[in-house]
Parts: sequence; structure tokens; C-alpha cells
Amino acid sequence: MRKHYIDNLRWMCVLLLFPYHVFMIYNTWGENFYVKGPGVHAVMTFNAVTWPWFMPILFVIAGISTAYAMRRRSVGEYAKERAMKLLVPLAAGILIVVPAQTYFAERFHNGYTGGYFAQYVLFFTKETDLTGYAGGFTPGHLWFILYLFVISLVAVPIIILNKRYKLLERFDFGKLPLPVTLLLFVLPMFGSLVLDIGGKSLGEYFAWFLLGYFALSSENLQAKLEKSRAWLLGAGLACMALEILWWFDIAILQIPQIFYDIFSRAYGWVMLLALMGMARRHLDASNRFMDYMSRASFPVYIFHQTWIVVAAYYVFQIARNPSVQMELILLASVLATFASYELCRRVPVTRVLFGIKKP
Repeated sequence: MRKHYIDNLRWMCVLLLFPYHVFMIYNTWGENFYVKGPGVHAVMTFNAVTWPWFMPILFVIAGISTAYAMRRRSVGEYAKERAMKLLVPLAAGILIVVPAQTYFAERFHNGYTGGYFAQYVLFFTKETDLTGYAGGFTPGHLWFILYLFVISLVAVPIIILNKRYKLLERFDFGKLPLPVTLLLFVLPMFGSLVLDIGGKSLGEYFAWFLLGYFALSSENLQAKLEKSRAWLLGAGLACMALEILWWFDIAILQIPQIFYDIFSRAYGWVMLLALMGMARRHLDASNRFMDYMSRASFPVYIFHQTWIVVAAYYVFQIARNPSVQMELILLASVLATFASYELCRRVPVTRVLFGIKKP
């Protein structure tokens, strides 16, 4: 039986990326972006309170989905599906979608006046820090797909061991007391020390994937989270309030960075568990809109940031007020992203290239 709440939670998290990346244009923590506006501290609060949990949720959901898929697939079928679902869209995205971001970054930051396709030479030859914020090669926001593909391959031996020795059947995380479950955030916290590339640790996201695969795929744990959803959400919101206080530099929260790192991951885990419980209770349903969004979420992820950068470049030329800019960029990028999806889902070749499910 399909768990619709997991599909719905996935596409809702993907939609959060629209305001998150629009607000990144106005970030105040000194990070560049493909098109950069003045810092706006207030909107950064949204990014500060969402980053600890919304990307971990996507990796956890990938782990849960893998656990379910392996009940009816062989390891060979899984590897083939991962290549078609992840590797092909990753290659297509880097070759077709991401260069538009670096093209406008070159124009905005460096005064580039060459043609769009001539910029491909810079994309593949220019020395870069891999962000591409000032041009040059980058996987851009498709780092998520790259990481997920690598994690899927690394997880294959674990999947084989699980199928052979039935590890999931022998140990049910749902039987753990919930306070013990709350401490599992230490796994991605220690994982963050492994292969950190530009602030994105492959070890940390692998740990989130494994938590999804082994722990949150447990029906007993899912039921426990649903039952405890109210107090989990209350705890998550309390942590969110502390996150906001830290963000606005309240004096009583001037704490060492290591304590903030521990707190942020604990907050992210509590909020993740709360959202899983709330979603199981309130979002385990399907209708035409939900089904549409579920199918659209992956290509929407692929297209969204490019359209945000394109929209920002041109909106900056017609509007000066940051609030007006944000509204226009958000509206234009959402419309253009879904228009791209509608166009690509109607063409067999682009369906394959961007991992779009057949109608």
C-alpha cells in the first residue's frame, strides 16, 4: 500500500526551495550567489530555521523509499533504476540546465558579453570553487542528485547484507523508546566530519539516508511518531524559536560554535520526526493536485534554481526595492519552472532526460 504522506512531504519540501533560493540572493552571511542583491536580514530567518531539516528530510525519504523498493526489486534492478532516475538527469541537468545560471553569473559579476553557447568554454575550463557563483563549472543545486547517486551506490553492499540477513526484520527501531530515538541525530552529526565538500558533507547525508532506510521505514516507528506528533511539534517549534533568537544575536545565546552545531542537528532531527508524524496523520491522502505535485517534484527540483537566477537577473533591471524584487522573482520562477515541466513531460526524450514519469 502506497504511503501518500511520504510523497506529499517530499513535494512540499521541494516547494520550500523556491523561497529558500530566492532569499539566498539577499543572504547576509557573506556567501555570494549567481545574482546577488543587498543583504536582507529578516528574510534570512526563513533560511535559518529551515536548513537544519528540509534537505535531511529529502535524504531520509530517499532512504525510506529505497527500503520499500527493495521489498520487490533485486539489487540489479535497483542499480539500473538509480542510474536512469539519477545519473541521466544529473548529466542532462549539468549540460543543459546549470550553465544558464553561470551564464548570468558571468554577466552579472564579470560583465561577460559573449554568447550563451560560447560561455560553455568558460563553464568547462574556468578555475572555480565549484559553486559557480562567479562563473565556471559547478553542479549547482544538482549536488543533491549527485550525492544521492553516490550514496545509492555506496549503500548497495548494505542493501545486499540486509536482504541476505534480514536486518530490518531482526531489529525494529520502532521498539526503541522515543527518547532513545531522539538521540539518533548524533549519527549525522558525526557523519558531518566525513567528506565535507563546500559545507555539504557526504557522510552526513549518507547517515540521513541510512536513518530513513533502517529506522524511519519501520511501521512501528512511524505509528509512534504519529501518536507523539503534538509534543514533537511543540519541541520542534521551541527549538525553532531558539534558532531565531540565535540568528538575531540575542546576547544570552552567544555560545560556542560546537554547541550550536549540536543544537542545530538536534533541532533538525526533532522537527523532521514531528513533520513525519504530522504528515502521517494529516497528509496520507491523494487527489489530482497531490498526484500532480508528486510527479512534478523531481523535475521541478531540477529546473527551479535556474529560473530563479534568470528571473533575478532581469528583475534587477526593472525594480530596485528588494521586497518587490523578491515577489517578482518568486512569481516568475514558479511560473517558468512549471511551464518547463509541462513542456518536458509531453516530449518522450525530455521525459527520459529529466526523470519525468510517463503520464
